[in-house]
Amino acid sequence: MTKHSLNISLQFLLSSILIISSIFPPPTTAITETEALLQFKSHLKDPLNFLSSWKKDSESRCNFTGITCDQVSGQTTGISFDDKALSGEISPVISTLSGLITLWLPSNSISGKIPPEIAWLKNLRVLNLTGNNLVGEIPDLSFLTKLEVLDLSLNFFSGRIPAWVGNLTSLKMLALGQNKYLKGEIPASIGNLKNLTYLFLANSHLVGPIPDAIFELEALGTLDLSRNKISGEFPKSISKLRSLFKIELFDNLLTGEIPEELGNLTHLKELDISANELHGEIPASLAKLDFTVFQAYENHFTGEIPSGFGEMRSLNGFSIYRNNFTGEFPPDFGRFSPLNSFDISENQFSGNFPEFLCEGRNLQYLLALENSFSGEFPDSYSKCKSLQRFRINNNRFSGKIPDGIWAMPFAVIIDFSGNNFTGGISPEIGLSSNLNQLILFNNKFSGDIPSEIGNLANLERLYLNNNNFSGPIPSSIGKLKQLSSLQLGKNSLTGSIPPEIVQCTKLVDMNLAGNSLTGRIPNGFSNLITLNSFNLSRNQLTGPIPDDLGSLKLSLLDLSENQLTGEIPPSLLSMAGEKSFAENRALCIENSFAGSGSGKENRGEGKSSGSLKLVLFTAAAVALVLTLAWLLFASYMNFKHELADSELGLERNKKKEEEEAEAKWNVSSFHQVEIEANEISNLEEDNVIGSGGAGKVYRLELNKKGITVAVKKLWKGDGLKFFTAEMEILGRIRHRNVVKLYACLLKGGCSYLVYEYMPNGNLFEAIHRRIKGGKLPELDWVHRYRIALGAAKGISYLHHDCSPPVVHRDIKSSNVLLDEDYEAKIADFGVAKLAEVTRDQQGCDHSCFAGTHGYIAPGKLPILHPLS
Repeated sequence: MTKHSLNISLQFLLSSILIISSIFPPPTTAITETEALLQFKSHLKDPLNFLSSWKKDSESRCNFTGITCDQVSGQTTGISFDDKALSGEISPVISTLSGLITLWLPSNSISGKIPPEIAWLKNLRVLNLTGNNLVGEIPDLSFLTKLEVLDLSLNFFSGRIPAWVGNLTSLKMLALGQNKYLKGEIPASIGNLKNLTYLFLANSHLVGPIPDAIFELEALGTLDLSRNKISGEFPKSISKLRSLFKIELFDNLLTGEIPEELGNLTHLKELDISANELHGEIPASLAKLDFTVFQAYENHFTGEIPSGFGEMRSLNGFSIYRNNFTGEFPPDFGRFSPLNSFDISENQFSGNFPEFLCEGRNLQYLLALENSFSGEFPDSYSKCKSLQRFRINNNRFSGKIPDGIWAMPFAVIIDFSGNNFTGGISPEIGLSSNLNQLILFNNKFSGDIPSEIGNLANLERLYLNNNNFSGPIPSSIGKLKQLSSLQLGKNSLTGSIPPEIVQCTKLVDMNLAGNSLTGRIPNGFSNLITLNSFNLSRNQLTGPIPDDLGSLKLSLLDLSENQLTGEIPPSLLSMAGEKSFAENRALCIENSFAGSGSGKENRGEGKSSGSLKLVLFTAAAVALVLTLAWLLFASYMNFKHELADSELGLERNKKKEEEEAEAKWNVSSFHQVEIEANEISNLEEDNVIGSGGAGKVYRLELNKKGITVAVKKLWKGDGLKFFTAEMEILGRIRHRNVVKLYACLLKGGCSYLVYEYMPNGNLFEAIHRRIKGGKLPELDWVHRYRIALGAAKGISYLHHDCSPPVVHRDIKSSNVLLDEDYEAKIADFGVAKLAEVTRDQQGCDHSCFAGTHGYIAPGKLPILHPLS
């Protein structure tokens, strides 16, 4: 080393000492450990009062809840509070507890930064702050050379994973994952931690390959680098980590094949390499291992599953869906293991289905949809009463379903759709008391629908369409109070529609089309205020259309191809159109409704309707030609008149037009706040604080009054509809938990809504700490309770104290605004409705879906993903 280099090194060392001394000055005033702990408490908020024993007059601090002391020296050695709803910040005074060995504060709501003074706790061995709201960069803790456990995961730390962790050579557990780091690579210095048994760096914005130094950690038992963007080929060197029993590499960008050498990890129990870009076959060497969990879903694997997987004794979870596996599945799979979860969906497996998946009577999730299995489904599953999700849809199964399989007392979903099953539904279906979805469409099932289906009190979806079911619809269906979707179309059902069906008051869509149903349409469907789709087409129904159907607001109504008689209610005709009533030869409408004379028009004959349409079209065309001719003449005369105007006249007209334009602002005020149109319409894009389906929201300071407001500039087109709804609802509401609408402004195609300004944004931003500008809100349990209570009060006021009641229809976290005191205020009434309370109108305006896409109630969502 040169003299110059030595001088630079000495200067750097001296500078570092000075900086450290300035940051961590030695204590000038002695402080007792009791006083230090009480100061530590004063920086915390304790809504559950767990720190009530921490008092100055206490006999001994060692009796404080959560405190441990050394029996010889009496020094404080441990502070431990796990999941006690604590918030506030960690006080730097903790650095005075020189004997502290354990600081254990996981699963609380502590915020702020980690005080760098913690680095002077030279005896600290355990530092666990996981699951809090800590922010900022992780301070240099490399002085904590005795530290064995460092867990700072599940917080909001920024910066990058620090390289100095490689200096903590005593570490056995390092967990820094699930924070808000900048994009960066895994520090190679972690390879220095030869005692490390647990490494958790999941969801840390890591990129690039895994450093080779990581594969020198011979003591490592758990390696979790999941949910990053780690790239490169699957590392063969991982086989050097002979102590590994758990590998979590899912949701990355790894490529290549699984190396044969991975089978050398004889202690490996859990392997999750899902959601990568891996390909090739599963090495046969892995079948020699005794996995408890094997997950490789959403890759590009091919080939067959090694037969040795059927010999495993401990396998509990197996998930390989969305790959390209082929061939027959190992016949003994699950025979010797306590299998609980099995998902091989969306592959190309063929042949017979394995018989022994439930041999251990522990299987809860059986998901094998979208493969090419064939033959009959094994009778062995009749004894598998532990099943909760049972989906084998979209295969090539045939034959009858054994009776015992229908009786699944814990099953939530049974999906056999898209096969060639025959036979009927066993009456034992009534024993599946927890069933939420029964999906059997697109098969060859036949026979009667058993009345025992009415025992399924939790059933929400019943899909039996496109089968060969016959006989009547059982009246017991009326007992299904949770039913939201009833699909019985394309069968051979006979008899009348049971009147009890109108007792299914939560129905959203009902399809009985393509059967041989007779009799009349029952009265009472108007009570189904959530009904959105109603299809009775292609049956043999007779009698008149019930008048009360007209009170429903349906997105689909189809009564065509029946034998209905009488007059079509005008409200239904205008809502659904003529096609919905086609081929009912005895149905008619008033000609006056169609716009020609009096009398009635038959819906089964088309001549008079065609002639009328021709006459109307001809008249409309003639009127259009005459109108265009008049407009051309008027334009020509106006042009001649403008040419004759003098310059003075033109200026005078221009001034007049500007004055008239200014006067065209239509302003409606609802509170005593002076609003000027020019000020509101002069918005700057730099002040945008939000944007949604109705328009942009700006922050604006009113010059005259000196107050800040929020201005929503609505999009053109549908914006006027939101403008009207907001003005109608908010203009008449006064409640502390509903946002104030100060004024509405309208001119031509421009419309603005002026609200009170909420400085803490909305609940979504507060929860996710995404507020634009200003401090990040601290949502401890006190604030969360206040927000929840305020939102509940606002909604309760809308539902119970307004007359008529108001149904918001788009309640979500981003529509709950927060003022400076975190008081919740319900906002965005663009799709809200005034609920009429008369019987004729009850529910009429709420049967169609409204609000934000993605916030439809779960009962109205489509069939779930295979994993759900």
